[in-house]
Amino acid sequence: MKLSTVLILLALGSVFFTMSCKKDKSDPAPGNPTVSSTSVQNHATGVPRNNALTVTFNEPMDAATINTSTFTLTDGTTPVAGTVTYSGTTATFTPAVALSANTTYTATLTTGVKSAAEVPLAAAIVWSYTTSGISSTLAAVNLRTAGNYVILAKTAVNNNPTSAITGDIGLSPAATSYITGFSLTNATGYATSSQVTGKVYAADMVSPTSSNLTTAISDMSTAYTDAAGRPTPDYSELGTGNIGGRTLLPGLYKWTSSVSVPTDIVISGSSTDIWIFQISGNLSLASAVNITLSGGAQAKNIFWQVAGTVTMGTTAHAEGVILCKTGVTLNNGATFNGRALAQTAVVLDGNTVVRP
Repeated sequence: MKLSTVLILLALGSVFFTMSCKKDKSDPAPGNPTVSSTSVQNHATGVPRNNALTVTFNEPMDAATINTSTFTLTDGTTPVAGTVTYSGTTATFTPAVALSANTTYTATLTTGVKSAAEVPLAAAIVWSYTTSGISSTLAAVNLRTAGNYVILAKTAVNNNPTSAITGDIGLSPAATSYITGFSLTNATGYATSSQVTGKVYAADMVSPTSSNLTTAISDMSTAYTDAAGRPTPDYSELGTGNIGGRTLLPGLYKWTSSVSVPTDIVISGSSTDIWIFQISGNLSLASAVNITLSGGAQAKNIFWQVAGTVTMGTTAHAEGVILCKTGVTLNNGATFNGRALAQTAVVLDGNTVVRP
């Protein structure tokens, strides 16, 4: 081979090698994954205390790298116990217990978090938020004169004997004829019944019963509005409406759906603590389910504000003050330590109801 040919081939090889190197160097390396969104924004305030943190990434991640070591929540320097799950492109940190009221927490994603291509976050991602402080200052709902009654309704109080009611019963604007199943004995301005340890009042009874009931019904509506309007819940959408098996600590709870109690629950707190449950749908207790109190909690400090209906299953037991936009039904043998204040009817069936 001629020397000139060799030189030409060497020159072409050099050009090819140089072009190949330039092409390799110009190819972009895999980009670092980023966070597209978080369920709680940095510096957010009034965050519900049961809130789970979710983080959505811009690409699929390596699930094995997303755990309680790389996705953390702290109160100052104190770690918060919880569980971490990952699905699709979303990671979720769920605290093991309700967070403290009016407290700032810090969430962190470390660079140990990697994409499915094993590329880490470019830098740790840190953000903080403050929980609701409502529970420390939550005031009881003022029932005013509606609190004079263990059962108060507008349209009817129907009873399938034999029930045992401790406290007064009131009905307005409906008349005495819409109180059934009690075998009433009329007196001046009220009636009595062997099933009622107290008095029975209706709108058609002599003065001042009618005006007293008008005031009580108005106070019942005011109390309902008060309970429904309390802002910034401590707990939001707890259990997505299924609260069976839970222990409920003091505070303001809110659901935008119905709430069911399929298994026993405990309401735990001191004698001065307050609970307000805001329920946009119905409230239903399954048969034989018990709501029990612990730690000194008192039924008079527990308020169930329910926009739909309230139903207690057969032999169930409930505690608290029910402020119901519609009707309250106690099925056979159900017992209730509290007040049933309904803006339509209260239906009883061999029940025991005791004022708190």
